[in-house]
Amino acid sequence: MKEKPLPILYRGGETPIPEATQNSSFESAFIMAENADKTAKVAKANKTSPAEFIRQVQTKGRKVVWPTWPDTVRIAIFVFIMMTILSLFFLGVDSLFGALVRWLLTLA
Repeated sequence: MKEKPLPILYRGGETPIPEATQNSSFESAFIMAENADKTAKVAKANKTSPAEFIRQVQTKGRKVVWPTWPDTVRIAIFVFIMMTILSLFFLGVDSLFGALVRWLLTLA
């Protein structure tokens, strides 16, 4: 019976890696270290100047669909109402826990 050859895996166009060593922790650590070096080099090479960054921010800011004044007022009213409801809810929960702790302390 003929043995099946091990598949060959390539690492970034370099020499082939046999499948037997693919899963070894040393090989994984080696590949991760290589990738980290490449990522750091790419990040350094792709730095943008402050002026270019400001231009990019302005371009993205122009693409934003800003809410109209009535939408802003409606959202602000909704936030205020929800804030009031939630503050009253948490006031009630806090008062309930306070009363419960006071009652437990009278038992001691």
